[in-house]
Amino acid sequence: MQGEMLLPSLALVSTAVRTRQTWDLLVQGLGRVPELRFDRRIYDAPASRLANVIAETPDELGEILLIGHNPGLADLAHRLVGHGDRYALARMRTKFPTTALAVLDLAGEVWRELADGSARLDRFVTPKGLRGEGGA
Repeated sequence: MQGEMLLPSLALVSTAVRTRQTWDLLVQGLGRVPELRFDRRIYDAPASRLANVIAETPDELGEILLIGHNPGLADLAHRLVGHGDRYALARMRTKFPTTALAVLDLAGEVWRELADGSARLDRFVTPKGLRGEGGA
């Protein structure tokens, strides 16, 4: 993420052990530590609850990293994405594996105005893609 200049202002992380472990590994390579909030509402949350958590974010925080669980995260990404890189879209629609990273560029500047189909999928990175086994 650091090499791609994907440096969030805020990390919203589920309170589950695995998501905390993911965060601990990820933060080592970020270069700078964003504001961090562990939120139990993210644990096993459906897309609608995840959208509500994001909507509560102060607008001055421009980039958010959400670390949670499927199927909620995948469902939220699918709901929000309206367009984007067609190859990334195809990969995301085929499978949204554990530790995948969907980078969404949202229309507007107000978190509480999240709307279905309003985001552009900038990129979709999977563990296999990082190993060179199928798109990043």
